[in-house]
Amino acid sequence: MKNLNVLMASAITGAIAIGALTAGGVAVAAKPKMEKCYGIVKAGKNDCQTATSACAGSAKKDGQKDAWIYLPKGTCEKIVGGSLKKK
Repeated sequence: MKNLNVLMASAITGAIAIGALTAGGVAVAAKPKMEKCYGIVKAGKNDCQTATSACAGSAKKDGQKDAWIYLPKGTCEKIVGGSLKKK
């Protein structure tokens, strides 16, 4: 019986700890800092405006220099052709 009490206490403690990490049943994670990365998007896959248009999905060609996507901070500089500034 003593082992059952310890097991139940452990289960309840674990449930409380998990409950503290969730919101509405969905795990809450720290939102990563994001940055614009230019020059790496596929045609039609950019996140927002370019020099010639004002909407997402408007890049006309792969690797268009003024088209960008949001990436977690530090990722863009690891991608060949990626730039934090418009070219």
